[in-house]
Amino acid sequence: MGGRALRAPVGVPASVREMTAHDARAVVDACFHGSSDGRVGVECEWFVVATDDVRRLVPSSHVHATCEHVLAGPDPCRITFEPGGQLELSTQPASGIDAACRALARDMASIRTALARDGYGLVAVGQDPARHGRRVVDAPRYRAMERYFASAWPSGRTMMCSTAALQVNVDVGRHGRVVPRWRLAHALGPVLAAAFANSPLACGRPSGWRSSRLAVWAALDPTRTAPVHVSDDPADDWARYALDARVMLVRHSCTHYEPVLEPLTFRAWMSGHERFGYPTVDDLRYHLTTLFPPVRPRGWLELRMIDSLPDPWWQVAVAVTVALLDDDDAAERAARVVERTTGMWRDAARHATAHPLLARAARDCFAAALDALPRMGAAASTVDLVARYRDQYVARGRCPADDRLAEWTRDGTLLPLPEPEWETT
Repeated sequence: MGGRALRAPVGVPASVREMTAHDARAVVDACFHGSSDGRVGVECEWFVVATDDVRRLVPSSHVHATCEHVLAGPDPCRITFEPGGQLELSTQPASGIDAACRALARDMASIRTALARDGYGLVAVGQDPARHGRRVVDAPRYRAMERYFASAWPSGRTMMCSTAALQVNVDVGRHGRVVPRWRLAHALGPVLAAAFANSPLACGRPSGWRSSRLAVWAALDPTRTAPVHVSDDPADDWARYALDARVMLVRHSCTHYEPVLEPLTFRAWMSGHERFGYPTVDDLRYHLTTLFPPVRPRGWLELRMIDSLPDPWWQVAVAVTVALLDDDDAAERAARVVERTTGMWRDAARHATAHPLLARAARDCFAAALDALPRMGAAASTVDLVARYRDQYVARGRCPADDRLAEWTRDGTLLPLPEPEWETT
């Protein structure tokens, strides 16, 4: 049958031999090693479109070639491509909000300039409603993922090929603050998703969701996409989630990834499998990269619930998220504010800030963030951007999804034209 040996040789490193419960817990604990606050990372995804026809599919090979040698200078962003060709820029960890935003804006401008020469542009929405999603990146991991989701979750292809997100990364926190930050990051999630929802269209028409992207994720394998159940022991929460999640794939080599189509949790795999043998520490580490809850710990906290946003609004999402988690007073205020909206993921995706509880929580969270940003040393331009967003959207019970719906109602627009560049903060 091929497969692995049921037991690996004795005496080899832990990463390549069968794993003990102690080994597993060490991997999980490493996701929560305390750190000083203040570092910020940003990961942005965009759809690449032809500027003369935003519905036309763009050959991914052209985009890869154009972007290959664009970025230079100190600490450039990392360029990657999602399965459907979505372009992603990921910053290095930066000291503070403004430094992270400047790094992303700088490299985004370089990419846009290079793409524009070839007649391409970037569009930021949470889900592509105009073009048929298909996988264009032929990587072993993506092939296995596509087969895994196709076995039971047909929305998997849409998630892989037709969604785009903004991810904000923050430190786990100093010793003694890890638990409250873990709790607050989860509790804030629905409010952040609602305040920045930007994907109300799917398959050429309104979907009934303000964040169709979030709805797509909710329709996938819940053992790897549902929020983590939160307690006062974050490592225990994550260990339980990870071990009870289904195994998506087994890596036999760097080019051979086998999807696991029958239900098999990682916990069950640790007891041995007739085909796959016993997992190693490396298997567990890789398994963690196939889990996609709204808040994912990786030695830092990834907040993954925000739709891709156009310039300059993505900077607002970064600033508000970081302010509410990093400033002590803002964090205390936010924790009180979101008590009534904790767990309202479905309402956030469906109604966003049209829901009265989410609308009130968003207003109060923005107020706390606006008070905190000057204390944190944020640039005046950053504070002004957050205030503009509050006035244009949050104070009026609106979000960018409402703009998309208005454009569709007015003239049938599905994908907006590529956004112009804005000044960096």
